Amino acid sequence: MSDYTTTIGLEIHAELKTKTKMFCNSANAPHEGEPNAHICPVCMAFPGTLPTINKEAVHHVLKVGTALGGSIADFTEFDRKNYFYPDIPKGYQITQFKYPLVSKGELAGVAITRIHLEEDTARSQHTKDGYSLIDFNRAGVPLMELVTEPVIHDAKTASNFAQELQLLLRAIGASDANMEKGEMRVEANISVSKTDTLGTKVEVKNLNSFRAVEGAIEFEVARHIKALEKGESLVQETRGWDEGTQSTFSQRKKEDSHDYRYFPEPDLPKLHISRIPEFSKEALQKSLPELPVQKRERYLSYGLKKEDADTLTKNQDFGAFFDAEVVAHTNDKKTLATSANYLLSDVLGSGAGTAEIARIANGMFVELIKMVVAGELSSRSAKDILAKVLKEGGSPKAIAEKEGLLQIHDEGAIREVAKKLITAHPDVVAEIKAGKGPAIQFLVGQGMRETKGTSNPQELMRLIKEELGIAE
Repeated sequence: MSDYTTTIGLEIHAELKTKTKMFCNSANAPHEGEPNAHICPVCMAFPGTLPTINKEAVHHVLKVGTALGGSIADFTEFDRKNYFYPDIPKGYQITQFKYPLVSKGELAGVAITRIHLEEDTARSQHTKDGYSLIDFNRAGVPLMELVTEPVIHDAKTASNFAQELQLLLRAIGASDANMEKGEMRVEANISVSKTDTLGTKVEVKNLNSFRAVEGAIEFEVARHIKALEKGESLVQETRGWDEGTQSTFSQRKKEDSHDYRYFPEPDLPKLHISRIPEFSKEALQKSLPELPVQKRERYLSYGLKKEDADTLTKNQDFGAFFDAEVVAHTNDKKTLATSANYLLSDVLGSGAGTAEIARIANGMFVELIKMVVAGELSSRSAKDILAKVLKEGGSPKAIAEKEGLLQIHDEGAIREVAKKLITAHPDVVAEIKAGKGPAIQFLVGQGMRETKGTSNPQELMRLIKEELGIAE
């Protein structure tokens, strides 16, 4: 299989967050209310109706293009893409063909060809008794399409690109990009060849999870190689993905652009982007928030582990909490890294919800972490206090003082604990003196238990060795 070259290009559609649809005033709420509740004569393509361009949707696409380092078009226009399907009320789709809003750009090391704007289709629902129902709430929803260059060569890179795009769309506020709701859909164009030229291209449509993206690509690559090894010819076609069987299936022969008979949309004006002040390069740059790649780099600069930086970048709620409750209160790298560790392992890992997280806000969480870093609390005690605060609220310091969990720093007090342990466990002491080093961990564990985790374990071990006359 190493003799074959896999070439992959992605087409990703994302529904944009706007108040109204792309070319009318119907609510952009495809997942809310009863079927066919958010429709009007324009998005239902009644005769004599005229579309108007949603400025907010254009702004979203230009922001995405700016974030990706793309080239913003000065002149752009909309086109009609002609094809018949039951969920296309007009019999054509308003999209962009020759003059997309954005050209080029790059994300996660993958070059981008173009980003354009169009309208979504309605949603078909097929019943068990052979009927098909259509919900037009989604018809006309603003839809961004991003097309990559065919420069991806494996399924993991393709999936990673889609994940990074989802993060970017959410950070900018352009789209919620929930794949399970169809707000972001991935199509993979795949070809396999033994030569430098591309092989037969197959498109797998409407992949609605990152797992499906990887699975469909891996299946198709294996299918292509198997066919080529047998000397069979492959057909340029569109295929679907069956989650149950983890395999693709043929849907229809792949169309070429000329099959759609594109021509400029006569009912919409041409756009000259430079004539719109809020669409200037400076205004677009200024409108961008901190981007995911920038946020990840910032977290790494704090000394966070890569996996923690990734998680805080991907999880917007926990990332916002970390910034507001930790970064805003300290620039100490040890405190920052320890905070990320506790936040992601003990808070996120516990499944804490909004109510629980609110109890550790307002300085309570960072108060706890600063006690850990200062050596005032053992890790075990800190975790117990954190669980208590998440459940009941309260000050970590007050709880530690009330329950006697503050670590003992008095050498004399710890030495007395060491002497007591040596007296109580003569058999273990004999093992230690016989050279069985690990046995000393038993004494340390007993000491930590007796002092409810308030002894410093390193100091306790040092004093046990000192009392036994064992050199460090």
